[in-house]
Amino acid sequence: MENTVTELRFALDTFYFLMSGVLVMWMAAGFAMLEAGLVRSKNTTEILTKNVVLYAIACTMFLLVGYNIMYVDNTAGGWLPSFGGLIGTQAEGASHSLESDFFFQVVFVATAMSIVSGAVAERMKLWSFLIFTVFLTAFIYPIEGYWTWGGGFLSEAGFSDFAGSGIVHLAGAAAALAAVILLGARKGKYGKDGSVHPIPGSNMPLATLGAFILWMGWFGFNGGSQLMISDAENASAVGLIFVNTNASAATGAIAALLVSKFKWGKADLTMILNGALAGLVAITADPLSPSPLFAAGIGAVAGVIVVYSIITFDKLKLDDPVGALSVHGVCGLFGLLVVPLTNSSASFITQLYGAAVIFGFVFSASLIVWAVIKTVMGIRVTAEEEQTGMDLHDCGLEAYPEFTD
Repeated sequence: MENTVTELRFALDTFYFLMSGVLVMWMAAGFAMLEAGLVRSKNTTEILTKNVVLYAIACTMFLLVGYNIMYVDNTAGGWLPSFGGLIGTQAEGASHSLESDFFFQVVFVATAMSIVSGAVAERMKLWSFLIFTVFLTAFIYPIEGYWTWGGGFLSEAGFSDFAGSGIVHLAGAAAALAAVILLGARKGKYGKDGSVHPIPGSNMPLATLGAFILWMGWFGFNGGSQLMISDAENASAVGLIFVNTNASAATGAIAALLVSKFKWGKADLTMILNGALAGLVAITADPLSPSPLFAAGIGAVAGVIVVYSIITFDKLKLDDPVGALSVHGVCGLFGLLVVPLTNSSASFITQLYGAAVIFGFVFSASLIVWAVIKTVMGIRVTAEEEQTGMDLHDCGLEAYPEFTD
């Protein structure tokens, strides 16, 4: 009887892991739709191509290299991971299949890379972006991820990041920031007098669909990170994680709505969408410890922060077409720093230390890789290609051919 119960729990936890991974995989569609809606129509096919291919590259490189760096045969507490072989045999006493663990982890690395694609949209060379994807998903992300989730030195120091506000979101934003600095702004985005010229996206229904898909996928992102659901304690924890995740997103959207109404007298849909995503990113650092009302408060603050962060990046002339630096970077950092308010095992100093290490490493490593790619083959399209659009130049296919001559 005991063996039967054990096998049933093993099967249930494995199934939960796999379905959570499916939800996170579906977030790739969310990023694709969000970004396709927020870029101009002449760049839609190209941004969709980036999102499909980056997911494929991430899955392949994490299978061949990244997962082994991050999790396999590592010595706890170290700075450098080992470089073991491919996924090994089932570990004795494991609560779920190791294959389901790999699947759940591989969709996270794709999420980190998806953050970069939106920030560099409309002016980066397709092949330069895809080459960088290889390096981020095979080495940069797995190394910094190992430091916490693989049992490395940040984990030993007490750094806490439940589902990846720092490890996934801040890391993705750090890689994006390095690219944005080297890449420069889109033509016409900023005036010589410091003025900011909005460049509207082409399809707000598509962007809204993308945000809702991401919102839905986040239940797998955070809920799956509990790792188990086969007993009462873990099942209750998953329920609370779902409620907190949803509450934070909802109040993030409401707060961004109110701020946009206060500042501009309008209900800015793009800010509302980013407010919801900001709430999701912020609660990801610890969706289990807060009460639902406290989680709602975290989301509300994130919804305010993201609006002013987007404004600040524009003042700094750091062009980010989708607000990824603010949503994933600034609000990822905010999420990490509020963990100690509800989780007694975390401290503000340790959280700040972990955030600084993650940002510093990923930004520096990414800056080096981007700089090498820029030197060897360039990272920015020509002025003519930017003017005519990247769809025809890179893909030979327009997303909306019936609306063009």
